[in-house]
Amino acid sequence: MVSRRVQALLDQLRAQGIQDEQVLNALAAVPREKFVDEAFEQKAWDNIALPIGQGQTISQPYMVARMTELLELTPQSRVLEIGTGSGYQTAILAHLVQHVCSVERIKGLQWQARRRLKNLDLHNVSTRHGDGWQGWQARCAV
Repeated sequence: MVSRRVQALLDQLRAQGIQDEQVLNALAAVPREKFVDEAFEQKAWDNIALPIGQGQTISQPYMVARMTELLELTPQSRVLEIGTGSGYQTAILAHLVQHVCSVERIKGLQWQARRRLKNLDLHNVSTRHGDGWQGWQARCAV
């Protein structure tokens, strides 16, 4: 059972064309409010981008859902994400795939994301501070 705010967002995403129920279920399962500053918790389930510090934002839920839907992921998929940010997209992906490797260039964001993902018991995720241009061959090669 999801809260009214979560259900309202899911209904809005469906109305905007998001059809993949697994993606919608993943969005419902990840507490977006855990990925934003306490000052923005009341807006966490609004369909808007929010600041996360360091001049970065947590993406609008529609964009997260659409990008994820377009990937056509399977439970066996392995994903290399460039730009961990808050870790929200990482958490969504972790609900859908075998493993997510995420690289973040801003050390503070990478550290916070790693802590959030650990607190949510998402163990199929690896994060690293670095330049995503270089990829992560040793850990994420198929």
